Amino acid sequence: MIERYQLRYFLAVVDQGNFSRAAAHCNVAQPTLSVGIAKLERALGGPLFLRSGHRVELTQAGSRLLAHARRIEGEFNLAQQAMAGTAQGPLTRMGVLKSLPGATIGAIAREARRIDPSARLELVEGTERELLGHVARGRVDCALTLVERGSDRFLEEPLRQEGYALAVPLDHPAAAQASVAAETLNEDVMIVRRHCEALSETSRFFTERGVRPHFAYRSVNDERVMQMVAAGIGITLMPECYQAGDVARPRLAGFDLRRTIGLVYAATAGALAASPSAMVKASRALLGG
Repeated sequence: MIERYQLRYFLAVVDQGNFSRAAAHCNVAQPTLSVGIAKLERALGGPLFLRSGHRVELTQAGSRLLAHARRIEGEFNLAQQAMAGTAQGPLTRMGVLKSLPGATIGAIAREARRIDPSARLELVEGTERELLGHVARGRVDCALTLVERGSDRFLEEPLRQEGYALAVPLDHPAAAQASVAAETLNEDVMIVRRHCEALSETSRFFTERGVRPHFAYRSVNDERVMQMVAAGIGITLMPECYQAGDVARPRLAGFDLRRTIGLVYAATAGALAASPSAMVKASRALLGG
């Protein structure tokens, strides 16, 4: 007999790319997840994954199961949402990108409550990859995330485009400049935003220009990063949407990478985009202008 938790473990391995990340995503120990996958494989009569070091690939049986597992998990989530909606006001489950400011998400939530005071909201934070997995499985109705992939699996609604800029304390020599050359930062201490979707591009950009700084702090919390920048701990590169009165945001000369933020829905969820919830309306109003 196949149980739901086994399908959730299976989908987590597919979406996260390996067993250790999948276990962390499911909030279980890796041996627990491995046992669940093994039980599922025994129930189905064969291996679902080809394991090679830290990488996993789907077998033919795993590929056949994938579409069914996504549909089953999606139906479970739709049923839960439908039953929740009968007892109270409408429930919207929205994924939100980790690298969006808390102030932005808070403003959208406040606007959604103004639009529909009876609406209920569940926010699920994650990386771009995690959020796409949530959308695909029906864990969330939609996600406010990056929309540059152009995948046939999702409907994408671009809302806002922005670039990246340095974040430096106000007493830094670059604070009064509109644009700063990377080569002038060779002696600066820097802060690493571990979750940044542009981390590899940023690292390559500085390395190509001979900038190999000391890193004083590593974090996945952008509000805390801004506080550390203001305190003079180090400087960093981050999306332009982050602003603070005690942090200057000069451009990094030659770094022209931009990102597009928008709403992502499952490819079968066109009705959600056409008949939007209060959170979708609020996102469009505040980010789409």
